[in-house]
Amino acid sequence: MEANNAFTLHRRRGAYVFSVAFLLAGVFSFRMDLLGQTLLSLASPEEKTAVETESPAVVAPVVPSDSLIEAVLKHPRRVQPVPPEHIDTETLWLARVIYSESKRPEEQELVAWVVRNRVETSYRGKGTYRDVALDPYQFSAFNPNSRKHRYYSTLDVASQASGWEQTLSLAYYVRHAPALLRPFSATTRHFFSENAMIGRDRPAWTKGRQPVLPQRPLQPDAQRFRFYEGVI
Repeated sequence: MEANNAFTLHRRRGAYVFSVAFLLAGVFSFRMDLLGQTLLSLASPEEKTAVETESPAVVAPVVPSDSLIEAVLKHPRRVQPVPPEHIDTETLWLARVIYSESKRPEEQELVAWVVRNRVETSYRGKGTYRDVALDPYQFSAFNPNSRKHRYYSTLDVASQASGWEQTLSLAYYVRHAPALLRPFSATTRHFFSENAMIGRDRPAWTKGRQPVLPQRPLQPDAQRFRFYEGVI
């Protein structure tokens, strides 16, 4: 009899402990849910969407198809804007360089390939678009003593400069273009402008070299741009 009473008492205590634990777990879960809802209510619409769809906060760049890239590079003046979230830091530096050199899309595309060639061949030990852009005395707007340095170095996806949005798109497409769409060889890493050299001697590296002709329907004005390959 006493054993039965003890067993009954033990069962009641166990049930009581289990009930209390279950209740506490429910309260904790409720408070966590409430906290989560509170934080979500304070989030921006974009953050709410990211949470609700379990999507990453940063949208990864979408690589365009080869056929689209080819069409764009054949007619660079017709390039359409690329969503800002697809423009990463490296593309931004490429765009800054080509915008500093020309405002004409057909020239910008060719300059972009020169920059890409430097990156992919690690010319002068530089393997990123930022490092190539800031390599001293390679692109005049980014020279340490250039008055234009600050302006071009701070252009971003929100800048409203004339033609800048189109430049960003061209930089994006050249970066993602297949190698077979190069307008000249991968060792074409130099160019100069006759117009910009008025009153000065041509660069020493042009001596004994002939400029290359880009494989593009529209050839650049030789007074504005001449491209050279194989310069060490």
